[in-house]
Amino acid sequence: MTPASRGKVSPYPIEHFVADLDETPVAAVDSATSDGAPRSLWSEAWRSLRKQPLFIISSLLLLIVVVVALFPGMFTSQQPNDNCLLANSDGGPAPGHPLGFTLQGCDILARVVYGTRSSLLVGLMATLGVVVIGGIIGALAGFFGGWIDAILARLGDIFFALPLILGAIVVVQLPFFRENRNVWTMVLILVAFGWPQVARITRGAVLEVRNADFVTAARSLGVSRMSALIKHVIPNAVAPVIVIATISLGTFIVAESTLSFLGIGLPPDVMSWGNDIFSAKPSLRSNPTAIFWPGLALSLTVLSFIMLGDALRDALDPKSRKR
Repeated sequence: MTPASRGKVSPYPIEHFVADLDETPVAAVDSATSDGAPRSLWSEAWRSLRKQPLFIISSLLLLIVVVVALFPGMFTSQQPNDNCLLANSDGGPAPGHPLGFTLQGCDILARVVYGTRSSLLVGLMATLGVVVIGGIIGALAGFFGGWIDAILARLGDIFFALPLILGAIVVVQLPFFRENRNVWTMVLILVAFGWPQVARITRGAVLEVRNADFVTAARSLGVSRMSALIKHVIPNAVAPVIVIATISLGTFIVAESTLSFLGIGLPPDVMSWGNDIFSAKPSLRSNPTAIFWPGLALSLTVLSFIMLGDALRDALDPKSRKR
């Protein structure tokens, strides 16, 4: 504006537009749309899992496997070691024996059904053992750090350097294990060589959580370090452990079957898929169905656990979920 025009009045009236306060209340401007309370990690994971065909299919297959293991009499009226006649050796399907007979003349269906329990029990107990041992060691190493982390990490490296199957083959040849081969000795051997992987996963998860704000707040309120670890850190670091445990369960079932196939796993009088595959080796060319059906049961079960682990990983990993 020039000095000459400062004293002049504009011929055009200046209009000011002011919004009516009743039309635009402050509450309406500041309000935010909310769908309710925020969902937790587990509720979000369950919401995602229900929509995944991979999770539904694997869960249904595993449910069938569990029911077969718990109630084998619902799926066959034959006993696995009764009526084993050499006259039926490598025989084909017959009335009451839809899958045929083994080399010893036993019913294949009964052997597969009753062998589910031992194979699944070894996998479940071995997984439980490695989660407990590996979880405790990994949580302590990741949370406390320092010399505790150094010692436990080196201990894990020693066992991690030993392959699972090779280490089990060596240990099972020791006099005690060779003379006492059963489900529990197999579990003990698999746990001894399987915990380092879970320990590493747990350690990494605990390292991510231990410096979180809620852990710092709990410590500032007087919560001890051990209480903070148990009540706050572990519940928020358990998601990747669940994923690796699900996949490891299938791995341990395969390991037991591999040792039994090599003749150094479960004793012959214990029915398992690995023992059935081992017993069917001589008749592989003449009667391949004797090795096909236990192999199919083993493959479907392990595949189901791997599929379930993949589905859980996608649901529990916030970075992989689509927003």
